[in-house]
Amino acid sequence: MGLVLLLLSFPVSAKPNPQVVYQTPTASANGRILYIVSAGENCLSISLKTGTSIDQIRALNNLDADCTLGEGQELLLGVVQEAPAAPAATPTPSGPTPTPFNGNGSICVFLYNDVNGNALAEENEAVIPGGEVSVTNREGDISLVDTTIFGLEPLCFPDIPEGEYNISVAAPEGYNSTTLMNYSLTLRAGESSILDFGAQISAMAVPVPVSEGGRSPLLGIVGGMLVLVGAGLGIYVWRSKS
Repeated sequence: MGLVLLLLSFPVSAKPNPQVVYQTPTASANGRILYIVSAGENCLSISLKTGTSIDQIRALNNLDADCTLGEGQELLLGVVQEAPAAPAATPTPSGPTPTPFNGNGSICVFLYNDVNGNALAEENEAVIPGGEVSVTNREGDISLVDTTIFGLEPLCFPDIPEGEYNISVAAPEGYNSTTLMNYSLTLRAGESSILDFGAQISAMAVPVPVSEGGRSPLLGIVGGMLVLVGAGLGIYVWRSKS
């Protein structure tokens, strides 16, 4: 502890900077570099400060061999020559602009049989076969068309370039859509987008329930059988009379 106090009682001197940097006087508007002599300066000290040799200081200022200077004397240290204007650069013809790399992705469409009409694809609602699916990009140079098949897997368009696409779906005859059937999609490289489109069998194709005034299919079958039986009895009676 006493040693620490002893050390603290003596001022610690900073280490001197071993290298002193001087700034060369800035040239005036006419290119002349001038230096004003301070008290106690001589040609040697000025030479060390400015990097100008003693011989050059003597020659530029017509000084004697002893290089005698006086305080406030103006010294010419050099003249900056205006650099010639650089010739205009000849433009180098550029090569073709490299085409940016565009990755690929995939677009999949699930056209499901929306049995309950809630516009939500549910586990038991399979693909409607015979639906027409169209995938086109904004530029119009990609146009893909395919038809859905029955099952639980969506219809996919794999490995297509990234970009802006419009997807259109047409349900087969006998179905009415329960969702929008067009969608605009931004496809990015490496993405696989799956879109759901729903449709429900139309009322024209669905028998009207008996409770709503429709005929029961079972009654229709029974009625048909009775007609056939009646026709058979009629033929039998006719032959018996013959």
